[in-house]
Amino acid sequence: MRATTQKFGRFLSAMVVPNIGAFIAWGFITALFIPEGWIPNENLVGLVGPMSKWLLPLLIGFTGGEIIHGHRGGVVGAIATSGMIVGTDIPMFMGAMIMGPVGGVIIKKFDEAIQDSIPVGFEMVVNIFSTGIFGVILACLAYHFVGPMIATLTGLFNSAVGKIVSAGLLPLVSILVEPAKILFLNNAVNHGIFTPLGMQQAQEIGKSIFFMIETNPGPGVGVLIAYALFGVGSAKSSAPGALIIHFFGGIHEIYFPYVLMKPTLILAVIAGGITGVFTLLVFHGGLVAPAAPGSFLAIMAMSAPDSYFANISAVFMAGAVSFAVSSIFIKATSDAYAENEFGILAEQASNALKKATAKNHFSEKQIESKEINFIVYACDAGMGSSALGAATLRQKLQRNGFTNITVKNFAIGNIPKDAQIVVSHEKLSKRVIDDSPQAEHIFVKDFLQNNVYDIISERLKVDEIPATENFAEKNSGTSENFKKKILLKENIKVGLPSVTKEEAIKATGELLFKSGYVEKNYIEGMLAREKNISTYIGKGIAIPHGENAFKKFVKKTGIVVMQYPQGVEFADGNIARLIVGIAAKGDDHLAVIQKIATITNDYADEDLKKICATKDPQIIFDMFTKN
Repeated sequence: MRATTQKFGRFLSAMVVPNIGAFIAWGFITALFIPEGWIPNENLVGLVGPMSKWLLPLLIGFTGGEIIHGHRGGVVGAIATSGMIVGTDIPMFMGAMIMGPVGGVIIKKFDEAIQDSIPVGFEMVVNIFSTGIFGVILACLAYHFVGPMIATLTGLFNSAVGKIVSAGLLPLVSILVEPAKILFLNNAVNHGIFTPLGMQQAQEIGKSIFFMIETNPGPGVGVLIAYALFGVGSAKSSAPGALIIHFFGGIHEIYFPYVLMKPTLILAVIAGGITGVFTLLVFHGGLVAPAAPGSFLAIMAMSAPDSYFANISAVFMAGAVSFAVSSIFIKATSDAYAENEFGILAEQASNALKKATAKNHFSEKQIESKEINFIVYACDAGMGSSALGAATLRQKLQRNGFTNITVKNFAIGNIPKDAQIVVSHEKLSKRVIDDSPQAEHIFVKDFLQNNVYDIISERLKVDEIPATENFAEKNSGTSENFKKKILLKENIKVGLPSVTKEEAIKATGELLFKSGYVEKNYIEGMLAREKNISTYIGKGIAIPHGENAFKKFVKKTGIVVMQYPQGVEFADGNIARLIVGIAAKGDDHLAVIQKIATITNDYADEDLKKICATKDPQIIFDMFTKN
């Protein structure tokens, strides 16, 4: 169950995170230009509605489709989402999270079904028209069925909230209100339910608690502070800005994507909401009129004369409880959700080196004939020349009995990570290598008139497969560079006594500093990264290094190696005996990672154990500098 929840959360996160910038832009525009905003502007306020109704849902719908099936999936997902937007009056964020991925799945299944049946030369025509046709069909279905379904669910929800209020169980209304807010139904809840109830109560007693139920910023404040302190990647770095917009600008929508990244955080905002309402009841809080927008400043302006303490307490207590619960969930899942650029590069290099050894060849054990099953043609758009080349090669392979090999075309930027061989134009070589470092690359001058089939058929017939010249050129000299400048023998320390993880990282950073690779501030970045995500990579090896923000303190590329025979405990009980401190300038990090990946993949466990126990620094030096 937990794994399913995390997988679902990661998928929602993948739809939301790339678009956080758009949410923040909308939040700024709303906070600035609405009539109750910081600098009201009757012209620019016109941006608010179209952005929330059209721009943000379309971005989410496109991203959801793109995750499933690249750019084509994104286009179909966006078209499908537009049908739902037109058919309803409420923001269709929840609908976009449905129709975007559905559009991607539909077009992906279609492409898989007809990829071998398209006549050569008609690939682009089929791609373009199929995108339009399926987009129209899904837009119509969304307009007539999905949109009305979501609108009906919204109505049922409003009815359920009304019944809870009528039953006198006011704190429990947060069980429905807070999840509804996350699905961007906050305005429907506030203005459709609580404002009418609040107006009636305020006329009777001079203030109303109903004005504070949805507008209390406390639950969102707790989530954003927890992300700012314990989050990782873009979520951590953007949370402080979102917090300012939310708390002082009153734009609650700004924190919704952060909850969607980890659905378990819904429990945190529910707990915060219940706490806030309970506090208002205990201390008799309330507002004399709606707080619009729901900022702390607006709440103070609308507070009844005898309710300042109650209202401030409600905001503080809701934020404190939400923060406490959010912190638990965020810290518990930070490794699983970490957006670690260095880790991704390491994984890519590791995958590449499972196929290519330091001697620049593909070994018999790593790629056998039967294991070559995915070839990609890549070009700028992924539809024209690459589609023709892919179709030609696919037909040749099938005619000669290689029916188990899949050949597809993709745009540069969308090449799948499991592509084994990538064919592209020689003028695109650098971009293609950057996009698919794990693959063997074949570069041609013409997508149709070339000897790609001859090259691949030869690879399918031999036991040992030489790498392309470009791959060899890209990696030549790596070991020599380690010998000459990246690793110095005097920077290998063996037989060190066990210490804490933090002490080991500091010692590693000090050696990088003393060796002239970094400025001293870089050590702080190494410790900060380790707090976000463990740099332990397996087989008794850890690779501490600074966060991207501290890269400016790297003076030149270099590594140091600290050997702890008794081990240093890293996250989750992992024991590192070889700690490789890394300082990488520019693009050198990839070469460094490739060398480390070579060690972790090519050395047997028993050999690594001996290396981790040796008293001779030369053995470790040879390990990093072997040809």
